[in-house]
Amino acid sequence: MPTIIFETHDGNKFEAEAEAGTSVMQAAVDAGIDGILGECGGACSCATCHCYVEGEWVAKVNPAEELEKDMLDCVLEPTEFSRLSCQIIVTDEHDQLVVKMPESQY
Repeated sequence: MPTIIFETHDGNKFEAEAEAGTSVMQAAVDAGIDGILGECGGACSCATCHCYVEGEWVAKVNPAEELEKDMLDCVLEPTEFSRLSCQIIVTDEHDQLVVKMPESQY
């Protein structure tokens, strides 16, 4: 089972196991990771699971679709690395995927 590393805006790191086929958001919620709220339950309709995927991982996660890109217009402090974690589907090659969280989802 892949391990996802969640990094807070101030550098604290937390790990969560994720079953392949589930979302990064679900892994965070199941593990009680503060900072990934997922208020819509993964329906890509609230943007409270905003995160940043950087470096080598950008090419290893499924690309954002149009609905996700539209929702990213609503997040605080978007960057070119912004993603909604509910839309990143975990695969076995995501072991040790690093997901950085913004200071705030609101």
